[in-house]
Amino acid sequence: MNRRLARRAGWLRRKARSRKKITGTAERPRLNVFRSNKHIYAQVINDLDGRTVAAASTLSRELSDKVSKVKKAEASKLVGELVAKKAKEQGVEAVVFDRSGHIYHGRIKALADGAREAGLKF
Repeated sequence: MNRRLARRAGWLRRKARSRKKITGTAERPRLNVFRSNKHIYAQVINDLDGRTVAAASTLSRELSDKVSKVKKAEASKLVGELVAKKAKEQGVEAVVFDRSGHIYHGRIKALADGAREAGLKF
């Protein structure tokens, strides 16, 4: 197995291990984070209904002009603030944070801090 596939397989194992313990409900949906090399995506998901309550990313129209001028960690914080704002509009006050097998560090931590500053509790 080449290095790239081995690294992805390890990430998928870590993601599955944390995911089997986390479930989003109507009262506390799951704040899921996906990180690629260029962008970061966040969704607030109600797993019982299988419904996405709110979503934001660095590709969102609301952030497109701001994200191009800042570093990736700062852009992640802006995404966290936007997804929190959208979730609060839908009546969500508290979430369960799903870091998707990533270390709580860097862009993942910046997104979480931005969501907390915007008023989400987790």
